[in-house]
Amino acid sequence: MLSIRKIGVIGRTYRHLNRYRQILTVLFKYGFGDLVDVLKIEQYLEIGLQMISRKRREQVERLTRSERVRMALEELGPSFIKLGQVLSTRPDLIPVEFVEELSKLQDHVPSFAYAEVAQIIESELGAAPGDIFLRFEETPLAAASIGQVHRAQLKDGEEVVVKVQRPGIRKIIEVDLEIMLHLALLMERHLEEFQVNRPVRIVEEFARTLEKEIDYTIEASHIERFARQFMDDATVYVPKVFRETTTERVLTMEYIDGVKASEIDRIENEGLDRKIITARGADLILKQVFDHGFFHADPHPGNIFVLPGNVLCYLDFGMMGSIDRQTREDFADLVHCVVRRDESGAMQALLMLTQYDEEPDTRLLARDLADFMGQHLYKPLKDVQMEKLLKQLMELVSRHGLQMPPDLFLMLKALATVEGVGLSLDPDFHMINQAAPFIQRIRMARLHPKQVASDILRSGTELVRLIQEIPGELRELLWQMKRGKVKMEFEHRGLEPMLATHDQISNRIAFSIVIAALIVGSALIVVSKTPPFLFGIPVIGIIGFVAAAVMGLWLLIAILRKGRL
Repeated sequence: MLSIRKIGVIGRTYRHLNRYRQILTVLFKYGFGDLVDVLKIEQYLEIGLQMISRKRREQVERLTRSERVRMALEELGPSFIKLGQVLSTRPDLIPVEFVEELSKLQDHVPSFAYAEVAQIIESELGAAPGDIFLRFEETPLAAASIGQVHRAQLKDGEEVVVKVQRPGIRKIIEVDLEIMLHLALLMERHLEEFQVNRPVRIVEEFARTLEKEIDYTIEASHIERFARQFMDDATVYVPKVFRETTTERVLTMEYIDGVKASEIDRIENEGLDRKIITARGADLILKQVFDHGFFHADPHPGNIFVLPGNVLCYLDFGMMGSIDRQTREDFADLVHCVVRRDESGAMQALLMLTQYDEEPDTRLLARDLADFMGQHLYKPLKDVQMEKLLKQLMELVSRHGLQMPPDLFLMLKALATVEGVGLSLDPDFHMINQAAPFIQRIRMARLHPKQVASDILRSGTELVRLIQEIPGELRELLWQMKRGKVKMEFEHRGLEPMLATHDQISNRIAFSIVIAALIVGSALIVVSKTPPFLFGIPVIGIIGFVAAAVMGLWLLIAILRKGRL
């Protein structure tokens, strides 16, 4: 597991201090220097903060805040790029405008040396690449922030690709996560508006996501599960995984020689049918979502290969999503109500799909849903695009304080991405038409006698269990009350800034008293002519005056830095 510690005084090791300085420099550069003052980071970084020049910031006034955040994350490197990419799939955690901007994050990472690749393979698989593979190409096919991919050939002649994790990436991630967690704690402590976004929760969620991504055995399991789902589907091909040469840091899978879905000219030249590819691609993602509830969450054109016979093959199974039957049914209800222009039903379905801390104003929500439906239902079908629908739906959800579960958002985003790929191949493609039979099938499936009986049995079992638990829970509550162990907790919010100001005032007063005492004491020593002497003046008195001058100057600089005398 990733080791993430809650840190107090973070500058205790050179490793943390140096990285913290780099992060703060980038924050200043992109116009976030005010956060350092607000978060009171100087209390935790005892040295080094003053070495950062605020004049090194770029001119960023013309950029939006979300653009500056994206640029800062790109400059901060792999861990922060991954944070941004993960957050771009979490509209429940960050505002919509940041979701859209962070989805543009790109991984520009140089490859690492073959000597390090060989060392990792030997430590993971117990032998050098030359002993395991018949051929292993030293130049990587691609490099990313977590690892890089090399082409190779097994001893039995099987062509494969080997994904190797970057050396020391776990340690790098752990240091960055500790700093992220520290900054998140400071945000919740000093910035009341950030308490709603729960930055600590964001970092903890990110750590869990990243833990899965840096374990290649999880990706291998995703591939095998996906292969089982489409075992009998001749229109889909899933690469094989070679478990004997796969570990947490090394993944070996079948090499796929195909045409990328984005290479339209090659598709034409090789005699492949663009309309068939489009229809199959749409059916593939719809089957994943509505039939299996387990889907590829990043089906961009570079991850979809077309093989001879218009067979589709997905690559890179690192990001997958899952959606349960109830969510699929609620989504089908939402689409059905929208098509029927049932505002009340659409509102109820949307509330079932989302989460909220405070119940929204249902009258305003129904009105906005009516406007949303009016904007899209009267257009020709060819002009209705899921990407625009998704963006406007996210804005509507955010405006009413609703939170869309991450997997539901990933599902909608995957559908919109596949629609974009489909339109590039076939301009006459209509995703909504393609999805209609799947949605209808989901709605009808719940009325099937077998499904109804299963639901009744499950509900009955849960009800019986609840009835059995109530007496015990009630007895426990009465026992706690009888012994006086029932406690009520009160949480004060908004007091932190006042308490921090109070501490600052107290510290400055104490500092001033110490300075005054040094001046008075040193003056008395000089007047009393207490030895030893330097140029006829008592040395202790000189030291006292110098110390008072330094402390006074320090206090003045601290006051001026805050901009208040």
